[in-house]
Amino acid sequence: MSAALRLSWVQPEDLVGHELRQAAEDGRHGPAVRAIADRWTRAGGSAAPARKGASDQPAGAGLRALAQELLDELDALPAPRATAEPDALAAIEAACPGWTETLDVAPPGPAALRDRLHGAWLGRAAGCLLGKPVEKIPRAGIREIAEATGNWPLSGYFTAVGLPAGVAHRWPWNRRSAPTSLVENIDGMPEDDDLNYPLLALLLLERHGTGFTTADVARVWLEELPAGRTFTAERVAYRNLLDGVEPPLTARRRNPFREWIGAQIRADVLGWVHPGRPGDAARAAWRDAALTHTANGLYGAMFTAALSAAAVVLDDPARCVEAGLSVVPPDSRLAAAVRTAVRAAGEEADWERVVDRIEAETGHLHWVHVLPNAALVAAALVHGRGDFTASVTRVVADGCDTDSNGATVGAVTGLLTGAAALPEVWTAPLRNRLASSVAGFDGTGFDTLADRTLALLRRPPGDTP
Repeated sequence: MSAALRLSWVQPEDLVGHELRQAAEDGRHGPAVRAIADRWTRAGGSAAPARKGASDQPAGAGLRALAQELLDELDALPAPRATAEPDALAAIEAACPGWTETLDVAPPGPAALRDRLHGAWLGRAAGCLLGKPVEKIPRAGIREIAEATGNWPLSGYFTAVGLPAGVAHRWPWNRRSAPTSLVENIDGMPEDDDLNYPLLALLLLERHGTGFTTADVARVWLEELPAGRTFTAERVAYRNLLDGVEPPLTARRRNPFREWIGAQIRADVLGWVHPGRPGDAARAAWRDAALTHTANGLYGAMFTAALSAAAVVLDDPARCVEAGLSVVPPDSRLAAAVRTAVRAAGEEADWERVVDRIEAETGHLHWVHVLPNAALVAAALVHGRGDFTASVTRVVADGCDTDSNGATVGAVTGLLTGAAALPEVWTAPLRNRLASSVAGFDGTGFDTLADRTLALLRRPPGDTP
């Protein structure tokens, strides 16, 4: 296969380096891992690409065959952290002494609830759109771009107008996103996986109810989600499904991205349909995430769903984060990263100092790994104190997974704020429509999505279509 046609995220020769990196993270440091790494290096295999999903050169048949063999050997090695970071839902619940089942808070009335759900959809789109053109650009580059165009501290969408050529050359935009996500070009919400997955969650709930299974998730994906619109762990799991592999093995087989951010970006809607019930939201998120993720990858989804369920009925983002953290095993790496972030956000007035402290703990990880991203989401919510602009601009300015984090923080603060109070600088360019390759949603309005979400909440408990 030529380099121009190479598929990111699924080629075996591109996965070995990532899997070796993952092995170091989940505690597999023994001689078996070192022997595999030595065999890979001696054969000419490369380390994990720093920011891309595919290496620059295609592999020969011999290297690809070796990669498949080594991936299977790595998959078979036990994970020493399994006790502190379990995968099974019952074990996760047992590991969480502070698990929050329900919040003793009256839900908002019908009009306020609809406004909150509308705000969640709008906020998710706006936060995602802000982060799209600077995805893959590090923190220093984002600041230099914003300062050069008079948009620092961030107060609106990015622009190329007035951007010096030297800055543009040094920090090139995300080429797929910039044509439709710079403020001078925005005409509605362009397609993004951070919106496609919430749409799929809406379809899943409409078809199967809140009692859906992981197999139902897989079925909806195969019916509605183009494979080319998946990335990292989702693309690997999709490939595994097509190979006849069934969940939960889809999440583990040759999948070094199983603790990355993918499941976290799919969890919001599963929180919205469980208002005030973080425990049920976390269980739903686990059933969705088990298709693609393990351990901290699962916890990121559960954390986000639980805090989103809390945000439907609460007004304090710090309490929402607390509810989210209650469903995460306290001895896990994700819990530790989020606690660091919350502590920093409470102690530091300067957001840059907050990010410095998070990076000191998680900066060795890939920018799409769930730990730094969950930490930044939590910190931005606490530090932004419910202000939409302050919260989304903080999390996007950090330079990690900018569109995904902007989407999650935008959705949570949109819930807290409600659509009517969201600033027009963010909502007007969306023109109440989004683009999507998920059938039936292209051109849909955010008000329509709010109505469809509200309709799910009006179903009797346990109702299955």
